[in-house]
Amino acid sequence: MSDATSAFSHQRPVNIAFGILIILLYVFLMAPLVMIVGASFTGGLLIDFPPQGLSLKWYFEFFERQDLVDGLLMSLRIGAITAVVTMTVAMMAALAGQAISGRLSGWFQLGMTLPLLVPELLTAVGLLFFLYKIELGKTVVGLQMGHILMSFPYAYVSIAAAMRQVPASLEEASASLGATGWQTFRLVILPLVMPGLAMGGIFAFINSFDLYTISLLLKPLGGNTLPLALFDFLTYEFKPTAAAAATLSILLSILGVAIVQKLVGLQRAF
Repeated sequence: MSDATSAFSHQRPVNIAFGILIILLYVFLMAPLVMIVGASFTGGLLIDFPPQGLSLKWYFEFFERQDLVDGLLMSLRIGAITAVVTMTVAMMAALAGQAISGRLSGWFQLGMTLPLLVPELLTAVGLLFFLYKIELGKTVVGLQMGHILMSFPYAYVSIAAAMRQVPASLEEASASLGATGWQTFRLVILPLVMPGLAMGGIFAFINSFDLYTISLLLKPLGGNTLPLALFDFLTYEFKPTAAAAATLSILLSILGVAIVQKLVGLQRAF
């Protein structure tokens, strides 16, 4: 009993220290978000925290700035298309990955996640030259292709992880009952991987919405995504309008997570 009590007394300070470390990490991660959200409600004329009074005027100013609104709409449109395309292609890639075994499987997984391993700037430069070769340089289609390429690995990793949780015996049982390959996919596999599919789409959308470097090099003439429009805005003005725009981006991310929770539940998605 004394040995157990002694071990517990020695373990308790470690647990307390670990708990304090976790709290400090959360504070470190959340502090910038809290500060930028607080600054968006300031009544002052500059980005400041704590806010000088409370006001919604910077949100109204954001929607009065045509350049920022156009950037938001373009980011939303490109992000939505990116999410749909990456979910579809990543689902097919994950199915192909399941059918590949041995050493080739490892190389396939590496190829699917390669955009995460190569610096974004190098990918953007290479893609820019490629798009000019096929006469899609500085076009919305070219920009969309870049966003899909950079967001694909996020969707693939999520969907492939969900696919690995599906027992092969379920597919065999479905086939033994006379189901076709399409029926097995639609009625057995798809419902089971739906949480990973939804989360992959959300990851792809958020990543697309936040892309800067590749958007800077591939942006169409006369068009900007929201990150680019915000950078141009902050180059000449340091007003809380930028904080309001950042807060709207944060709310979109939270909305995406809320949609996943409503449709499939976060517990099933992770």
